[in-house]
Amino acid sequence: MTGADLLITHTMGMKRLIADRGYDANRLRTTLRSQNTIPVIPGRKNRKRIIRYDEKRYKDRWRVEATFCRLKDFRRVATRYDKLARNYLSAVMLAAAVAYWL
Repeated sequence: MTGADLLITHTMGMKRLIADRGYDANRLRTTLRSQNTIPVIPGRKNRKRIIRYDEKRYKDRWRVEATFCRLKDFRRVATRYDKLARNYLSAVMLAAAVAYWL
């Protein structure tokens, strides 16, 4: 949650934030709503009050996870051999091009 707080304070203009149950916190939801962002986060199982969320949009979350999983098949991207961010970004772009072209 500490990482989520840092990222959300620097992002503005998001329509929705799709996250898993690990990010279910009232303060995160209030922060998102104050920025006019719709949280698509299911509630944890031990919540007393059931949290409503857009289940259809939440089911599409696997596409992002599948993309990261596919990129991690490339050893150079997974272990981050590059010291410079621009070199690493170019390696990620090459891996994405190869992964989805073939």
